[in-house]
Amino acid sequence: MPLPENGVPWPPPEMAGPLASMAVDDAWYSGDRDRIRRIYQPKSAEITETGRFLRFWERPKRLDAPDHSLHIPLPGDIATTSADLLFSEPPTLTTETSATQERLEELAEAGGLANTLLEAAEVAAALRGAYLRVTWNADLAQRALLTVHHADTAVPEWSSGILTAVTFWREVAADGVRVLRHLERHESGRILHALYEGTTTNLGRAVPLTEDPATADLVDSLTPGGDGQTIVTGINRLTAGYVRNMGPDRQDRRSPLGRSDYQGVHHLFHALDEVWTSWLRDIRLAKARLIVPSGYLNSAGPGLGATFDLDQEVVAAINAPPTSGESITQNQFLIRVDEHQRTAEAIVRQAVKLAGYSAQSFGMDGDAAVTATEVVARERKSMITRDKKARYWGPVLADMLEVQLMMDRQLGFSRIEPERPKIEFGDSVSEDPKSTAETLALLTQAEAISTEAKVRMRSPDLDDTAVRKETERILKETGKLVNDPTETGAEGEGVPNAGVPSDGGEPRA
Repeated sequence: MPLPENGVPWPPPEMAGPLASMAVDDAWYSGDRDRIRRIYQPKSAEITETGRFLRFWERPKRLDAPDHSLHIPLPGDIATTSADLLFSEPPTLTTETSATQERLEELAEAGGLANTLLEAAEVAAALRGAYLRVTWNADLAQRALLTVHHADTAVPEWSSGILTAVTFWREVAADGVRVLRHLERHESGRILHALYEGTTTNLGRAVPLTEDPATADLVDSLTPGGDGQTIVTGINRLTAGYVRNMGPDRQDRRSPLGRSDYQGVHHLFHALDEVWTSWLRDIRLAKARLIVPSGYLNSAGPGLGATFDLDQEVVAAINAPPTSGESITQNQFLIRVDEHQRTAEAIVRQAVKLAGYSAQSFGMDGDAAVTATEVVARERKSMITRDKKARYWGPVLADMLEVQLMMDRQLGFSRIEPERPKIEFGDSVSEDPKSTAETLALLTQAEAISTEAKVRMRSPDLDDTAVRKETERILKETGKLVNDPTETGAEGEGVPNAGVPSDGGEPRA
């Protein structure tokens, strides 16, 4: 399928629903209260007509009143926690060929794969998914690159639930009326580029890529003799892949885009912000105030009011003469700390539970030192969610890493044989060294574990060669492995060459 024709609506009408949903999730993810208010305010009149009770950020704001509303960035914390559970420790990538393994590790390290995956996982948790894209820039790096593209600026195409093509877009220039968009379409075996000049709602007409510096450098990469917009990749694979955050989308079960961690939780975000705003209102109202007779006030002039100068701490007056017997009265409201705190905590617990996580993952059940086993037990719901998300990430990540290796070879940056790597996700909870040492000590005392098994348990990241060398060093240092028993006097069952005389004669009985 070619690039879009001139004058079509943009974004495409079929993406209106998903993009509107992503816009709401993006506002919550941003943590910006003004963006949250704007995303809900256009709907206020419509909602009022239905008679439904308006949620906190849906209520119209008085322009003549100060804005004391408060936003607690729990949505951003949920997205970050999701990414941390998946990729706080980088995944292990394994191929069968040593040269391919070496190049893959080099690409992962040079390209900052661990950080790329953290970003992609965080954005995916908020926006239903994320795209992994293979690209390159020979002027900046002599390697193929694996990058992230956010789901709210992409138009995917599917066949039997499989991504067959995707068009990414970005605004390279805008002046309020005129919008210049760069479209990048990925198909199997080729990438198409185009620059369109239009409006905020219309794609407009195609213009040469050289019309903007952001796309001018693409001209040299275009395939000669073609349509002037195509880059032939040389591999029969799609250079972009989509990772769903979770599935299915509960609002549209047929959608292949998946669902955000926020789906079904927005009402609790409103409630949490309302509770905290009420709490801060209590604090404002509880400031100490004095009610004094009006005669005690110092007039600032006709029409300018009057004050009682006690470090300017007066806010009210009563209409009574100074000799009327009225005295200065102190007024200070109570702050309902406990009620607000318990309500806010209950809302947070319910919100993170609906998002698929345990309260422990958000530090709500104390920070006392516990073993990794106890942490996993407390965070069982979070661990289940993590494992489910890992199953969505594994196949797409492996595919894109293989495509990256293929493009790396195709572009002449390497000569390795591309392979699809095996992905092993790292532990989100590291074992406490003290707990491991105590376990090893008990197993050693019970004579139920070998030295090699102890080394593997202590350092599970070591390969077989490293484990063997470490085991030999420990046995030598402890006197359990001696090459020549005559030098130390060590002998007996279990010692190498035990019972064999140094003169090479017959073994002793």
